[in-house]
Amino acid sequence: MLILSTDSFFVRWSRADALDIALIVAVFSFVLYGVLNLFTERVGPVTAVRAFPIPVLSVAALAGVSQIGFITALTRTPVSNVVVIVAATPALAGIFGRIFFGERTSRGVWTAIAITFSGVTIIVAGSVGEPHLDGDLLALTAIAAFALNMNIWRRYPDMSRLITLSISSSIVIAITVFVASPFSLDARAYVACAGMGLFNPTGRLLNSHAPRFAPAAEVALFTPVETVA
Repeated sequence: MLILSTDSFFVRWSRADALDIALIVAVFSFVLYGVLNLFTERVGPVTAVRAFPIPVLSVAALAGVSQIGFITALTRTPVSNVVVIVAATPALAGIFGRIFFGERTSRGVWTAIAITFSGVTIIVAGSVGEPHLDGDLLALTAIAAFALNMNIWRRYPDMSRLITLSISSSIVIAITVFVASPFSLDARAYVACAGMGLFNPTGRLLNSHAPRFAPAAEVALFTPVETVA
């Protein structure tokens, strides 16, 4: 989450369109995951999908929604709003885990979840009628997809992380390639996209492994690190 906290900086500093950023970062991610797969998992995409067809495709699609939604939100609402909304991830992770996978969450975790969810409610309520409400709602959509993915990662620890995230990057590329203008950016934007292209996929990969070792709601409690950072 500390690594992912740099997304806010890179997106705002680039001053580029959200879809341009999403496309370039997705290309960086696809290449990085592919190279890592050659030296670590060495799993083919067909093999990975056949092993866990619905989970792999579900996570890939949700990760694509989360990536595009989060980047777009950062261009349409104040960063402070987005990162506070991110703090609602533990609440959603706990709720999704309980509903879909029957995973119990401790009372202490639920107390922390209640506090963060209350803060998010205040932020979103204050944006009703404001021009950046759409950005806040995009941020909520992004973290909802992110929280659900944490639970799926938790439920299927043997699912290939690299192949699944590669497919997710492919989905983002397919969605943005026909509407983005990645060759019209200035030097600042390219430097920002390159930085995000390194940090973002690294953070996402680390995050996908975390639910192997702890319940999704507890892993999600580290998302406020991004808010503070």
